[in-house]
Amino acid sequence: MRIERRLRQPRWLLVAVPAGSLVFAFFASGLVLLATGHDALRSYRQIFDAAFLNSGALGQTLTQATPLAFTGLAAAAAFRMRLFNIGAEGQLFMGAVTADAAGLYLGGHGWPHALVIAAMVVAGCAGGAAWALIPGVLRAFFKTNEIITSLMLNYVAAYVMTYLIFNTESYWRQTTGFNASVFPTSKTLPNAAWWPAANIFPLGGGIAILAAVLIWFLYTRTRFGFEAQVLGDSPRAARYAGIRTRRKILAVMAISGAVAGVGGASQVGDFSHQLDADPNGLQKQYYGYTGIVVAALARYNPLAVVVVAFLIGALQNAGNTLQGADFPSGLVGVMQGIILFSALGGELLVRYRVRVGRALPAPEAA
Repeated sequence: MRIERRLRQPRWLLVAVPAGSLVFAFFASGLVLLATGHDALRSYRQIFDAAFLNSGALGQTLTQATPLAFTGLAAAAAFRMRLFNIGAEGQLFMGAVTADAAGLYLGGHGWPHALVIAAMVVAGCAGGAAWALIPGVLRAFFKTNEIITSLMLNYVAAYVMTYLIFNTESYWRQTTGFNASVFPTSKTLPNAAWWPAANIFPLGGGIAILAAVLIWFLYTRTRFGFEAQVLGDSPRAARYAGIRTRRKILAVMAISGAVAGVGGASQVGDFSHQLDADPNGLQKQYYGYTGIVVAALARYNPLAVVVVAFLIGALQNAGNTLQGADFPSGLVGVMQGIILFSALGGELLVRYRVRVGRALPAPEAA
């Protein structure tokens, strides 16, 4: 038995292997459910109902899926050029900070609703991009590993949010009223800064779909995307072709951070309507790290990221809804892990083939 790299990947394999991986993941998850004393079919029905069919379930699923779509797109945008941006978590936080500031100021000064929302999106992009450019500059000019720097900046961003609300009387903190004197709280956005929702579909979800289409177009239909692909596949060939490596690194990191920053703006405008600096709130959701899983499952395809984010959001929502003594939330985490490992195992089958045959005879000595 030997493993050979495929020189050409058949198109049917790109569909059959992910589908087979998903079937295997649900089969393996069913065995885990049986081993823990749960009826597998009944549990899957409960998960499906809690994610999609119960009252308000679809809205909660979209609430979970929207930030995952943004952080998944941020990871996919960087990983396609082999830039491992692990900092989407912190970039989402900084996007929330800047978007909240724009919403508080412009919404409180009578700006039109549409202009306030547009300004919040731009501010979120700017905050996330600026935070991503820190590891981008260190990588481009000083050859510093972006995995470490972007990861460490996640904690810095979390501490910045906590400092703004709990440790100083900043612009983001409510400083008047009885509640503010008892416990530090964030200012609530004025109504002009609340993002509208079409029935249960948040505006951020629509922006995430638009961002996915734009990133797909950028990487598959433009010179920028071609150069980024070449640079990711072979930096030496890219330099020989005259591609400006530093400029591309900065541009890709800025795009990745901007997308994550819009996710932060969506958190503020769509859902919380204030800067959620509670360590047990937004920081406990780990959207940035889960977004990496989403991007990996989607094979860094921006359009597939939206679909995978919706499925993972549904699984998370079901876990939160069903959590109890009979169904611990850890089971959902185990199921997510099984799906991830099955997808990664399937990726090996897409890239490599397994050949089984008789061993070749050893050459005779001269």
